[in-house]
Amino acid sequence: MGYGFKILVEGEYALFTRPEFKVERVSYDVPTVSAMEGLIKSIYWKPAIRIVIDKIVVFHPIRFINIRRNEVSQKVPLATVKKQMNGTGTVEVLTSQIRSQRSSMLLRDVKYGVEFHFEMTGLQSQHPDESPEKHYNIMLRRLRNGQHFRQPCLGCREFAVRRLELVDAFDLSQVDPSLKGDVDLGVMLYGLRFRDGGVPVNQDWDAPQFSDAADPMYYRPHMIDGVIDVAKYREGILC
Repeated sequence: MGYGFKILVEGEYALFTRPEFKVERVSYDVPTVSAMEGLIKSIYWKPAIRIVIDKIVVFHPIRFINIRRNEVSQKVPLATVKKQMNGTGTVEVLTSQIRSQRSSMLLRDVKYGVEFHFEMTGLQSQHPDESPEKHYNIMLRRLRNGQHFRQPCLGCREFAVRRLELVDAFDLSQVDPSLKGDVDLGVMLYGLRFRDGGVPVNQDWDAPQFSDAADPMYYRPHMIDGVIDVAKYREGILC
């Protein structure tokens, strides 16, 4: 817990999909833990560390907006793209044949505070300078400089983070008055527990093959005055 961080993230839209809705996408009222982990991994991640979310603060009032988008049901196979790159094939997607409209219930104008730390996993830690201090300094530098290796997003990749800032503390006086009190958020998705434990099933880190087999984890948090104390409810995770 000595290597913790606090960040503020803002965005125009967010979508933390509820898994019980199969066709139309509907967002949870607040971010899921796994979505915030993914956002931080977009900034810095290695197999040697595990991101752990400790607290989520909701600053702006919870507002929804419904949109309808054209989506395609297929994607271009990677093998086809490689063939075109080698001059032996073509890539085409006939959107008129595989297009469908889907409705999404999004959150709009969001601002969250995320408190997190990382833990060492012992995976791929053979470097002579491997230490918590090394990863702490790298994460600190990237957060200060606004660096990331892929665009951080709020749930779905099309809803990019507009602003991300490293802070020393959260100003809870900025939490909207509508969020005051004790709010039971119900049973929420916490994340996925992958059965391979993050270790390649072929035991080859140079050409790793991971299993997609995973078990969902749920928890039932309360939001008190805009603050979700994730660490408090972590022991009550249900699989």
